[in-house]
Amino acid sequence: MAKYNKILVTGGAGFIGTNFVRYVVANQPDVHVVVLDKLTYAGNADNLKDLPTERVQLVVGDINDKQLVDQLVQKTQAIVHFAAESHNDKALHDPSIFMQTNLMGTFTLIEAARKYHVRFHHVSTDEVYGDLPLRPTLPKFDKFTTSSQYRPSSPYSATKAGADLLVRAWVRSFDLQATISNTSNNYGPYQHIEKFIPRQITNVLSGIRPKLYGNGQNVRDWIHVWDHVAGIWAILEHGEIGATYLLGANKELNNLTVLQLILQNMGQDRCDFDFVADRPGHDLRYAIDATKAQQELNWQPQYTDFTAGLQQTVRWYQNHQSWWQADKTAVEANYAKHEQ
Repeated sequence: MAKYNKILVTGGAGFIGTNFVRYVVANQPDVHVVVLDKLTYAGNADNLKDLPTERVQLVVGDINDKQLVDQLVQKTQAIVHFAAESHNDKALHDPSIFMQTNLMGTFTLIEAARKYHVRFHHVSTDEVYGDLPLRPTLPKFDKFTTSSQYRPSSPYSATKAGADLLVRAWVRSFDLQATISNTSNNYGPYQHIEKFIPRQITNVLSGIRPKLYGNGQNVRDWIHVWDHVAGIWAILEHGEIGATYLLGANKELNNLTVLQLILQNMGQDRCDFDFVADRPGHDLRYAIDATKAQQELNWQPQYTDFTAGLQQTVRWYQNHQSWWQADKTAVEANYAKHEQ
């Protein structure tokens, strides 16, 4: 029996939120999920359409809509908060929506959770810690831990850091029953094609030559989205109130290696891509120390073979071209304004 059988999932029609909802439906038969999603370009109602309506309800709305949020929160037992603007390139060109959604939206939700005494879990990112040196010489720069200093380097990560701090302050000041998780780069099905891995896959499928920022040496710590959402459920059920947990799979790879693995997997030459000018403030390296989550929650990543997980992801985009094709032209046109 689940600890919470009525949960509100914000951003549940987006990439990670969709996978979380699908995970709950598959593994927690007594849980009813209400999804609150604004259905911006990154949210897709079709992601949930095959799920049982008696288990999953989609409410289209804004997390800044206080009246709507109050109506939903007073009927739930726990909130899992995914809703966020998350694309670094977009944040560099228009930070205002990131301020509104990531900061004010989180504020609206935690105020409702406080008012109705509802359990709250905030989903965040390792980008709040800034970046790490490519070749660390000191132990404190080896991996991010829950004691790492916040050093956000982009408008996106700054707003996520601010949201984390709001949750922490509400725990201390108002006894908000909350936890936080910070994760590394996710990959898997349902990820919007503006993101690195699905963009490269869909470029190849569309006959477009892939593009790579800078020299491709920026390192990311990859985790399959299914491992991430399993970790979030473990935190919701067993996490210590007020605690932060880091969720990662110890899979550091630079962007050049990932792109070449995609090309190889899709039968293309490993050099069949172009380098483009790096983006401003591009973080060098992320790496997560997930020891605390593993020890306290009995959680372990299952998708430990990145190559196999990537192959599954490639196949998903190959087999679901109708899911992404309508957006492809606009995504590439937007990138073309800034890549050269």
